[in-house]
Amino acid sequence: MDRTVKTKVVEEVQESFKKANATFIAEYQGIKAIDMNEFRKTLRDASVEFRVVRNTLARRAVQGTPVEGMTAGLKGPTAIAFSYKDAAAAAKTLVNFAKEQPRLKLKIGTLGSKVISVDEIKGLAELPPREVLLGRLLGSMMSPVSGFVCVLSGVPRKLLYALNAVKDAKAAQA
Repeated sequence: MDRTVKTKVVEEVQESFKKANATFIAEYQGIKAIDMNEFRKTLRDASVEFRVVRNTLARRAVQGTPVEGMTAGLKGPTAIAFSYKDAAAAAKTLVNFAKEQPRLKLKIGTLGSKVISVDEIKGLAELPPREVLLGRLLGSMMSPVSGFVCVLSGVPRKLLYALNAVKDAKAAQA
């Protein structure tokens, strides 16, 4: 690779680090090409870019970014997964493939500008999907409001019950 190509790769990877809301570094050695292509397709469906980059170029791309602490994971044959949308879905896809293919070993990752360990990646993978979390949040926010509405509607309801009881009592006397 000549110098201009290397510079271009470093710039592309650095831009990917800046755009991604989560990144994951994994060792992929020994996985068959057919399995790897299917894995890449699954990642693309989850808006994840999976790149194999030379470690020296990746270290240069990470320099000066908030995720500079992840250079410790750039040893041996490594690939970087950049998640642009849902970090939990990307982590779930990576962890599930690592269970099927034990040769894929997660090393380290980032969530925003925070460097996370393999255990934290597995914890992130166990989170429910974004839509479920938003639904739970909306339910929590609506709970006090709906309770207040029930309390307010209870007063007219009890007045109606009292009026009906008075009407029934007068009808029984007549």
